[in-house]
Amino acid sequence: MIYLQLFIEFAKVSIFCVGGGYASMPLIQAAVVDKYAWLTLPEFVDVFTISQMTPGPIGINAATFAGMKVAGVLGAIAATAGFVAPSLLLGIALAKLFFKYGNIGPIRGALNGLRPAVIALICGAAIDFILLAVWNVETLAGGLGNTDWTSLLILALALLALHYKYGVITILATSGVLGVLLGLIKTF
Repeated sequence: MIYLQLFIEFAKVSIFCVGGGYASMPLIQAAVVDKYAWLTLPEFVDVFTISQMTPGPIGINAATFAGMKVAGVLGAIAATAGFVAPSLLLGIALAKLFFKYGNIGPIRGALNGLRPAVIALICGAAIDFILLAVWNVETLAGGLGNTDWTSLLILALALLALHYKYGVITILATSGVLGVLLGLIKTF
Protein backbone atom coordinates (compact mmCIF):
# COMPACT_ATOMS: atom_id res chain seq x y z
CA MET A 1 0.00 0.00 0.00
CA ILE A 2 2.84 2.41 0.83
CA TYR A 3 4.30 1.88 -2.66
CA LEU A 4 1.02 2.86 -4.30
CA GLN A 5 0.77 5.92 -2.03
CA LEU A 6 4.32 6.94 -2.95
CA PHE A 7 3.59 6.45 -6.66
CA ILE A 8 0.34 8.47 -6.48
CA GLU A 9 1.76 11.32 -4.39
CA PHE A 10 4.81 11.77 -6.59
CA ALA A 11 2.64 11.44 -9.72
CA LYS A 12 0.50 14.31 -8.39
CA VAL A 13 3.62 16.39 -7.77
CA SER A 14 4.82 15.64 -11.28
CA ILE A 15 1.50 16.56 -12.87
CA PHE A 16 1.13 19.87 -11.02
CA CYS A 17 4.79 20.87 -10.94
CA VAL A 18 5.35 23.68 -13.39
CA GLY A 19 8.83 25.13 -13.59
CA GLY A 20 11.16 22.26 -12.94
CA GLY A 21 12.76 20.63 -9.95
CA TYR A 22 12.99 23.62 -7.63
CA ALA A 23 9.32 24.38 -8.11
CA SER A 24 8.50 20.77 -7.18
CA MET A 25 10.05 21.10 -3.72
CA PRO A 26 7.05 22.80 -2.03
CA LEU A 27 4.75 20.17 -3.52
CA ILE A 28 6.97 17.31 -2.39
CA GLN A 29 7.22 18.92 1.05
CA ALA A 30 3.43 19.23 1.25
CA ALA A 31 3.08 15.51 0.56
CA VAL A 32 5.95 13.89 2.46
CA VAL A 33 6.21 16.30 5.41
CA ASP A 34 2.82 17.96 5.87
CA LYS A 35 0.28 15.40 4.63
CA TYR A 36 1.77 12.01 5.50
CA ALA A 37 4.61 12.96 7.89
CA TRP A 38 6.84 10.41 6.19
CA LEU A 39 9.74 12.81 6.77
CA THR A 40 10.37 15.62 9.22
CA LEU A 41 11.24 19.04 7.78
CA PRO A 42 14.94 18.64 8.71
CA GLU A 43 14.96 15.21 7.00
CA PHE A 44 13.30 16.76 3.95
CA VAL A 45 15.92 19.51 3.81
CA ASP A 46 18.58 16.79 3.98
CA VAL A 47 16.87 14.98 1.08
CA PHE A 48 16.83 18.24 -0.87
CA THR A 49 20.50 18.83 -0.11
CA ILE A 50 21.49 15.32 -1.20
CA SER A 51 19.38 15.77 -4.34
CA GLN A 52 21.40 18.89 -5.14
CA MET A 53 24.70 17.08 -4.76
CA THR A 54 23.90 14.08 -6.95
CA PRO A 55 23.80 14.03 -10.75
CA GLY A 56 20.42 14.25 -12.44
CA PRO A 57 17.25 16.28 -12.16
CA ILE A 58 16.58 17.49 -8.65
CA GLY A 59 12.90 16.49 -8.59
CA ILE A 60 13.65 12.91 -9.61
CA ASN A 61 16.52 12.70 -7.13
CA ALA A 62 14.29 14.04 -4.35
CA ALA A 63 11.59 11.49 -5.23
CA THR A 64 14.15 8.68 -5.22
CA PHE A 65 15.72 9.69 -1.90
CA ALA A 66 12.37 10.34 -0.20
CA GLY A 67 11.00 7.00 -1.45
CA MET A 68 14.12 5.25 -0.20
CA LYS A 69 13.81 6.86 3.23
CA VAL A 70 10.12 5.96 3.48
CA ALA A 71 10.06 2.41 2.09
CA GLY A 72 13.49 1.24 0.98
CA VAL A 73 14.49 0.32 -2.57
CA LEU A 74 10.95 -0.50 -3.71
CA GLY A 75 9.77 2.81 -2.26
CA ALA A 76 12.49 4.60 -4.22
CA ILE A 77 11.38 2.85 -7.41
CA ALA A 78 7.69 3.63 -6.77
CA ALA A 79 8.31 7.31 -5.98
CA THR A 80 10.65 7.75 -8.95
CA ALA A 81 8.25 6.01 -11.34
CA GLY A 82 5.42 8.16 -10.01
CA PHE A 83 7.43 11.32 -10.57
CA VAL A 84 8.69 10.37 -14.03
CA ALA A 85 5.68 8.74 -15.73
CA PRO A 86 3.21 11.65 -15.78
CA SER A 87 5.80 14.27 -16.67
CA LEU A 88 7.17 12.10 -19.45
CA LEU A 89 3.73 11.57 -20.99
CA LEU A 90 2.66 15.16 -20.42
CA GLY A 91 5.98 16.45 -21.75
CA ILE A 92 5.59 14.52 -24.99
CA ALA A 93 2.01 15.74 -25.44
CA LEU A 94 2.86 19.35 -24.63
CA ALA A 95 5.91 19.33 -26.89
CA LYS A 96 3.73 18.25 -29.81
CA LEU A 97 1.18 20.95 -29.01
CA PHE A 98 3.75 23.67 -28.38
CA PHE A 99 5.58 23.09 -31.64
CA LYS A 100 2.28 23.11 -33.48
CA TYR A 101 0.46 25.96 -31.66
CA GLY A 102 3.15 27.70 -29.54
CA ASN A 103 2.94 31.06 -31.27
CA ILE A 104 -0.78 31.51 -30.67
CA GLY A 105 -1.52 34.46 -28.33
CA PRO A 106 -3.46 32.61 -25.59
CA ILE A 107 -0.81 29.89 -25.34
CA ARG A 108 1.95 32.48 -25.09
CA GLY A 109 -0.14 34.37 -22.49
CA ALA A 110 -0.63 31.24 -20.39
CA LEU A 111 3.10 30.55 -20.39
CA ASN A 112 3.86 34.16 -19.44
CA GLY A 113 1.30 33.94 -16.63
CA LEU A 114 2.88 30.80 -15.18
CA ARG A 115 6.36 32.30 -14.85
CA PRO A 116 5.62 34.52 -11.81
CA ALA A 117 3.85 31.63 -10.06
CA VAL A 118 6.90 29.41 -10.59
CA ILE A 119 9.16 32.10 -9.15
CA ALA A 120 6.85 32.42 -6.12
CA LEU A 121 7.04 28.65 -5.50
CA ILE A 122 10.82 28.68 -5.70
CA CYS A 123 11.08 31.70 -3.38
CA GLY A 124 8.71 30.12 -0.86
CA ALA A 125 10.82 26.97 -0.72
CA ALA A 126 13.99 29.05 -0.41
CA ILE A 127 12.58 30.99 2.55
CA ASP A 128 11.60 27.75 4.32
CA PHE A 129 15.09 26.33 3.79
CA ILE A 130 16.83 29.51 4.94
CA LEU A 131 14.75 29.65 8.13
CA LEU A 132 15.59 26.03 8.90
CA ALA A 133 19.28 26.24 7.96
CA VAL A 134 20.13 29.53 9.68
CA TRP A 135 17.64 29.78 12.55
CA ASN A 136 16.45 26.17 12.94
CA VAL A 137 12.79 27.25 12.85
CA GLU A 138 10.08 26.22 10.42
CA THR A 139 8.15 29.50 10.55
CA LEU A 140 8.80 33.09 11.59
CA ALA A 141 6.29 32.70 14.43
CA GLY A 142 9.01 31.16 16.61
CA GLY A 143 11.26 34.21 16.29
CA LEU A 144 14.82 34.36 15.06
CA GLY A 145 16.75 34.36 18.33
CA ASN A 146 18.83 31.22 17.73
CA THR A 147 21.03 32.24 14.79
CA ASP A 148 23.52 29.69 13.48
CA TRP A 149 26.28 32.12 12.52
CA THR A 150 28.25 29.47 10.66
CA SER A 151 25.29 28.70 8.40
CA LEU A 152 24.59 32.41 7.90
CA LEU A 153 28.22 33.02 6.91
CA ILE A 154 28.20 30.11 4.44
CA LEU A 155 24.86 31.31 3.00
CA ALA A 156 26.23 34.84 2.53
CA LEU A 157 29.44 33.57 0.92
CA ALA A 158 27.49 31.22 -1.37
CA LEU A 159 25.22 34.06 -2.49
CA LEU A 160 28.27 36.23 -3.12
CA ALA A 161 29.86 33.41 -5.14
CA LEU A 162 26.65 33.10 -7.18
CA HIS A 163 26.78 36.83 -7.86
CA TYR A 164 30.31 36.45 -9.22
CA LYS A 165 29.19 33.50 -11.40
CA TYR A 166 31.10 30.72 -9.68
CA GLY A 167 29.94 27.26 -10.72
CA VAL A 168 27.43 25.29 -8.67
CA ILE A 169 29.88 22.45 -8.04
CA THR A 170 32.53 24.89 -6.81
CA ILE A 171 30.03 26.57 -4.48
CA LEU A 172 28.74 23.26 -3.08
CA ALA A 173 32.22 21.79 -2.59
CA THR A 174 33.58 24.97 -1.01
CA SER A 175 30.54 25.29 1.26
CA GLY A 176 30.92 21.69 2.41
CA VAL A 177 34.63 22.11 3.15
CA LEU A 178 33.97 25.43 4.88
CA GLY A 179 31.22 23.81 6.97
CA VAL A 180 33.60 21.05 8.09
CA LEU A 181 36.40 23.51 8.91
CA LEU A 182 34.14 25.91 10.81
CA GLY A 183 32.55 22.97 12.61
CA LEU A 184 36.00 21.77 13.70
CA ILE A 185 36.93 25.26 14.88
CA LYS A 186 33.70 25.44 16.93
CA THR A 187 34.54 22.20 18.75
CA PHE A 188 37.88 23.52 20.02
